[in-house]
Formats: sequence, structure tokens, C-alpha cells
Amino acid sequence: MLTGTGTAGAYHAGVLRALQEAGVKIDVVAGRGMGTVSAMFAAVDGGARLWETGGVWRSAVTRRFYRWRAGLRAAGWLFAAAVGTVLCPLVFLAAAAVVYPLAFVLRLIGGAALGVTLSEGYGRVLSTVFGPEALPALLPRIVVALLLALLVLLGVTALRSIRARRRSRGAPWWQMLVVPLSAAEPRDCFALALWKLIQGATPVARPKAQSISREYSELLADNLGQPGFRELVVTVHDVDIRRDLVFALLAEPFRERFFQRVREGGRRAFETWDLAAGGRDYALDALAASVSLPVVTEPHLIAFAPESQWRGETHRAADRPDAVSRLLEEVLNAGVEQAIVVSATAELTGPHTLSAGRRDARGRAGEYLASMEAAAVRDAVTSRVGQFEGLFLVRPTHNPLGPFDFAGAYDERSDRRQTLSELVDRGYQDAYRQFVDPVIGASGERLRSLH
Repeated sequence: MLTGTGTAGAYHAGVLRALQEAGVKIDVVAGRGMGTVSAMFAAVDGGARLWETGGVWRSAVTRRFYRWRAGLRAAGWLFAAAVGTVLCPLVFLAAAAVVYPLAFVLRLIGGAALGVTLSEGYGRVLSTVFGPEALPALLPRIVVALLLALLVLLGVTALRSIRARRRSRGAPWWQMLVVPLSAAEPRDCFALALWKLIQGATPVARPKAQSISREYSELLADNLGQPGFRELVVTVHDVDIRRDLVFALLAEPFRERFFQRVREGGRRAFETWDLAAGGRDYALDALAASVSLPVVTEPHLIAFAPESQWRGETHRAADRPDAVSRLLEEVLNAGVEQAIVVSATAELTGPHTLSAGRRDARGRAGEYLASMEAAAVRDAVTSRVGQFEGLFLVRPTHNPLGPFDFAGAYDERSDRRQTLSELVDRGYQDAYRQFVDPVIGASGERLRSLH
């Protein structure tokens, strides 16, 4: 069971690699957040696409994940250009405060000619710049043009947000200002990587998301039981109905029991989707919703079919960082008896282990997300430990990378910068140290398949 946000996917990749190398037989992979992505790749024998050289988590493509929205970035540059234009006269005057004293010093030390040339030359520059046809005439026009471009950009972005979501309330500019980050890059990157995995070497153009979802579901359903293919359970949160949605693809007889209450109606009928049947069109929706973060990114819109339980409605869906307990519940419903929970968040266990807080907005948001997940993992594992024959937890004792530190981060403890590739390796090492060596190595006979 893989749980986490953002860079947690790199840690998952290392753990999956270790479990595969150790020959651990895993029947079910489950996930939430970035763990959904890891689980979906692992379910179709595609985990190597995450950890290998040139794979997603060892490439530079991750640096584009969860950037500021394109509209906000462009607006920021336009505003900075407008402010820079206004400050141009001050720049020339500040330069004069350096040039004229320097010219005076040159005269004192015997370089009279050079000092005179410097002062007179800069005087001519100031006369030209502040002449009636230069800055006084051009500066207001440039500033007005930049501000107009900024207003047009904000208006277009707000209108696009409104058109994308018909049911919305409030002033249109809030659509742009309240949701600062974009989940488009991770969503498109993983969707493309999944499509390449499905198609292999076949040179076929990437189809629409619904077609990729169907091919993924059919590939997994047709190969369950084959080496490298595993059953799948993932969860996302439906903001509109305030419930979690569960997408699963299971083998018999576990599938029959898991979806029995769906056929009987009730609450579960509106929450659970069988990827081998009516839910086969929503596999990529589950992935996209899982990488959509609450508040800081736009939720993913899931358009349900007219013949589905939701009768053609479009719902907003996103990740829920504290959904670990719900995922463990669904794993139990799927018949799992022994489980490995993988989390990239480290839990502080004593005093004098605090680190400096983050000042940047993305770093601070990442701190809150990581803190919530660490608490959720602890509570979920503690409350469910007696319901499994074996419940194992793999997590780092120290992880300096926050959920949004895709370019790496400075680590105070080691006094150096650490990268995503190191996080992949740390997951690999932790899996061996915390699970493979003590559990498999000590008594492999007592560890049956994780179902």
C-alpha cells in the first residue's frame, strides 16, 4: 500500500524495486495520492519505468511538476516588467551616485582626463535618457501596455476557468488567485508514460484518456495471475459528494465479495467502481484525480457516463492526504491478510530533531501535507494492526525532501543538497533494512503472499 504526495513517488519507486529484486510475491497493490501512480504502474509490471535510469523519477521531467500555473507565471513576469520599467529612472540616478564620486576620485589620484571623460559621458547619457522624447514619453506608454496585457491575461485565465467549471460561485478572479499550482504536468507525464508502457514498441499516436483507460483496464484484467501483474485498489476523494471513490480491479473470488454490496445498493454502490466492468473508462481519471491536490491545484473533473450511478454528472475529484485508513479498509475488503504500508514521510519520535521551517509558499504547503500524512499513517496503522495477520510499515527515518522539492533540497543534517535520485535509493535501502532482511530473511516461510 503506497501513500504520499509529490516526491513520495520517488521513494515508492525504490521500495518497489527492492521488493521485486527480493522476490516478494505481491498479489495486490493499493495507493492514494502519488501512491496511486506507483500502484498503477506496479500493477501492470511497469515499476521499472519509475526507478530505472531514464525513468520518471531519475529524469529532469519531474522539475516541471506542480509549478505555478502558467497564467500566474506570465502575470508575475508582466508585473515584474512593469515595476522594472517604473524603476528605470531610479536605476540611472543610482548609477549616477556611483559614477560621479568615482570620477572625482580619479581626478584626485591624477587621472583628471579619465575622470572628466567619465563624468561628462555619463552626463550626456542622463541628458539623453531623461530627454523629452526618451523616458518621460516612453515609460508611461510601456507601463500602461504591460498593465493592459496583465489585465487581459487575468481575464482570459478567469474565463477559461469558468468555462471549464460551469457550476461555480464567487468573483471570477478568485478562480486564478486561489488555486496557485498546476497538476497538468504530472498528470500528462504519467498518462504518457502509462500509454507507452501499454503500447510497447508499437508506433501508435496517443489516444484520448478514455481509450487509454480502457486499454489499461483490459491489459490488467486479461493478465491477472501472470508474473508481474497484480490486482489494484486505489482511492480518490469526490469533493462534490464529500465521499471517497474506490477504483478496483480484483480477481475472483475476491472481486465477487468486494463488489457484492455495490449490486445490493446503498452508500457503497455510489463509491465503488469496478475497473474490469463499468468503471473501465475511469482508470486515467483515478490517476489524474490522485495527483490533483486539495486547495492548491484545480480538482480533476470526472464526467460519469449517463448509464452510471451518477447519471452523467461531472464531479470534482482530488487526493485526500488522510485517506490512509480508508485505503486500509478497502484493502481488508479485498481479502488482504498481510500488508506492507509504504510512506515517504518521516515521523519525529523525540526532542531536538526539529528543522527550520520553510518560507516559500510551495515549501510551506508541502510541510503541512507531509505532517498530515505522517499523522494519518500513524493513526491508521495503529488502529488496523490487529485486523491483519501481518502489517508492516516501511518509511524513512529522515527525509529532507518535501512533497514539492522536485529539484532537490538542502539537508541541514548532512550539510549538502539531496536529490530525487537519492530518495529512490533511500526507498530501496529502507525496504531491505525494514522489511526484506528482518522479515523475509529471518523467516520467509511465515510470510505468505500478500493477499
